[in-house]
Amino acid sequence: MATVAQWIEGARPRTLPNAVAPVVAGVGATVQLGAFSWWQSLLALLVALSLIIGVNFANDYSDGIRGTDENRVGPLRLVGSGVAAPRLVLAAALACLGLAGVLGLLLVVLSGHWWLLIMGAACILGAWFYTGGKKPYGYAGLGEIAVFVFFGLAAVLGTVYVQAGRVSWIAVGAAVAVGCFSMAVLTANNLRDIPTDREVGKNTLAVRLGDAGTRRLYLVLITVPYVVTVLIGVWHPLVLIALVTAVLLRGPVKAIVTGGTGRGLIPVLRDTGLVMLAWSVLSGLLIALS
Repeated sequence: MATVAQWIEGARPRTLPNAVAPVVAGVGATVQLGAFSWWQSLLALLVALSLIIGVNFANDYSDGIRGTDENRVGPLRLVGSGVAAPRLVLAAALACLGLAGVLGLLLVVLSGHWWLLIMGAACILGAWFYTGGKKPYGYAGLGEIAVFVFFGLAAVLGTVYVQAGRVSWIAVGAAVAVGCFSMAVLTANNLRDIPTDREVGKNTLAVRLGDAGTRRLYLVLITVPYVVTVLIGVWHPLVLIALVTAVLLRGPVKAIVTGGTGRGLIPVLRDTGLVMLAWSVLSGLLIALS
């Protein structure tokens, strides 16, 4: 029976910045539009956190029963390692996704933006079918696109729209930036897993691009947020201060450029997520002040 510590590790806490960062960036854009609501922002954050933890448990379950995680290089997987029964991990996944659905429904009801129910349903279905179902899209190289859409565009712009009833070009820029950061985190993860994913027929984008192509993709993805920062800074110079967060990417970039593999790439996932969070906090604050 899995311990509490193992369940926490199975929830993949290193991925939580992917849920927090878009909401924080969205809050900054919302304040800039003069429409900030603390309780709506809090609900949006809880939805994002519930959704990403649900995704993580769902992936653990689906990959585990397929045997994909039997020879993992990365952190513990509950089903793949045999420390938790698949039915319990499935129950945890459904509970978290259900909580995300309930909280999202509450947010929609209280805000009155009913069409957001469609986006919420798409997010939950996207969470499950990433590695679940007969033809999971994560096994077809579409995971990065889904991350960009759900934890970039949907999370940032949803946070803004539910409060302001509209979005701004700054919000769109922030959504693209956070989406690219999230894609970079997943790209680093899939780069690490190329050898084992290829063996089990999991054709992620990294498997399709190969080692060298995936490393180039990572470098492009972490560059985009700073291009967005400069573009926003043309009209709001204060936001240019957020460029300082690029310094924090020195370690991840070094590991990618020098050919780091296996466990040597685990810090890249963690640090890229933390840089994404740092950029979102600082950019969100500066956008709000502008």
